[in-house]
Amino acid sequence: VQLQASGGGAARAGGLLSLPCAASGRPFSTYAMGWFRQPPGKEREFVATINWSGSSPYYVDSVKGRFTISRDSAKNAVYLQMNSLKPEDTALYYCAADPRYSDFFLNEYEKAYWGKGTLVTVSS
Repeated sequence: VQLQASGGGAARAGGLLSLPCAASGRPFSTYAMGWFRQPPGKEREFVATINWSGSSPYYVDSVKGRFTISRDSAKNAVYLQMNSLKPEDTALYYCAADPRYSDFFLNEYEKAYWGKGTLVTVSS
């Protein structure tokens, strides 16, 4: 089983990036999926999650109105559209999947599957 995030790179403040995460090895259509990030020198933090049907996205306050999470179960993928980027969005972004949506946002709740990170750097 593998989650592969991509799409990271450099952007200017106010710009946009889109992060896809492709899952393989098993279907994730019944799983919650989402994103965490780890800024340089800081702990990992929750960014966004979406339930199995895609009907309930949930965001950390700092990205609400700027980031959009979506999923395509047919493609076994989750996406993070990041608009109006800020320098404080600079981080290594990780996608994850877990059967439990309600606890997904908790950093201490260990998700079943993690992908390797993709680096996002936002300059001012």
